[in-house]
Amino acid sequence: MNLRLCKNLRTKKMFIPAQAEEAFAATVEAPEASGHCWCNCTLTETGPDDRPVGPAKCNDARACFEE
Repeated sequence: MNLRLCKNLRTKKMFIPAQAEEAFAATVEAPEASGHCWCNCTLTETGPDDRPVGPAKCNDARACFEE
């Protein structure tokens, strides 16, 4: 099952051509597989709502979520 992720979630894998396809291929069972993440709005490890970001955390349940 794939996650619905916020469009502002980023990871270093997105910028490495060999790993770009798998950047957010993580599933609910293994969200840590995407590695270090940050929010493109705040450029930190916390979102605009001051909560931590990550594949299992940046979903449509958050007020700052953007599809």
